[in-house]
Amino acid sequence: MPRPIRAVVRPAAISANINRIKELLGNVAVMPVVKANGYGHGLERIIDGLREADALAILEIEGATRLRHLGWNKPIVLLEGCFDQADLLKALELRCDSVVHNHKQLDDLEVLAKQAPAHKPRIFLKLNTGMNRLGFQSAQAQAAIQRLDEFTLKHQWPTPVLMTHFANADEAEPRVRLPFAQHQHQALMGVKPAHWQSSLANSAGSLNFPMLAGDIARPGIAIYGATPGPDAAANYGLKPAMIFSSEIIAIQEVKQGDRVGYGSRWEASNSGRIAVVACGYADGYPRHAPDGTPTYVEGHVAPVAGRVSMDMMTIDVSQIPNANVGSTVELWGGHIPVDVVADRCGTIGYELLCAIAPRVPFFKA
Repeated sequence: MPRPIRAVVRPAAISANINRIKELLGNVAVMPVVKANGYGHGLERIIDGLREADALAILEIEGATRLRHLGWNKPIVLLEGCFDQADLLKALELRCDSVVHNHKQLDDLEVLAKQAPAHKPRIFLKLNTGMNRLGFQSAQAQAAIQRLDEFTLKHQWPTPVLMTHFANADEAEPRVRLPFAQHQHQALMGVKPAHWQSSLANSAGSLNFPMLAGDIARPGIAIYGATPGPDAAANYGLKPAMIFSSEIIAIQEVKQGDRVGYGSRWEASNSGRIAVVACGYADGYPRHAPDGTPTYVEGHVAPVAGRVSMDMMTIDVSQIPNANVGSTVELWGGHIPVDVVADRCGTIGYELLCAIAPRVPFFKA
């Protein structure tokens, strides 16, 4: 039999999450972000769950090519834009729209326009309103907007979209996150031409500030049933799109004082039972998961007990008498949210979802 570890992806959950976000946002177009191979879920496995989306946002041409081959015919937006003329020409072949965040990209568009391309992409002009990653600074904004507006009118390209990215919408304290989001919103709306649309909200913005989302929202982690902040995904009505699980492959009886794993980190306070699970850091489970990180076995929470090794991890099943060899162990998903595991490990759910190793078999529910 094959090793029992597996990741099961549920496109129906993604569809439900997109519809839930639409409910929260009201009359706003929803453009899910599917970069990093659909946040580790696999574009081929999630495509059926994306049908309710108005457009998709991705990073690279290769991903856009896969989406077209999978039958996606609605708009695709390249979030970092195109990097050179060859990249831009390929994007047009795929009928992609594009973010523009610097003057070189505007220059490339003007060169391209002379060739009268069959596909005239919609341009998302990105402003830097405080994130300080990509985008035109406020001092450059008016000139860039005017340049692109004149360009699109001259060549009869689609009306552009003005976009930015919320920096602090996922902060735990509302009194911290709301004022800066409002500042960024005001900075963008203060220069947006009346006939342009706007795009501001990521997952955190969509969930926490739907009134600041603009015309086109760009939820990422939320469509996969996780959250970018401290609030549980279930509080927003989101469903997990991935169940990561394995099985118990051995049981060890321990007595008080016995230690478990590399470095003898975990010590038994009483006699009990330790289950060995076929999952380790080579599968994508974080090596630095501390003792007490929850898993779910036979209807109960079973805490990690000892350091995660390359191919195995150990959990305390002393209080779960029916946990035995062959019992399923949920690592995250339906009963243990990935955000909970991530928080215990000092990271974020994004990293865990994207880090599952190639050797783990994936299935679609």
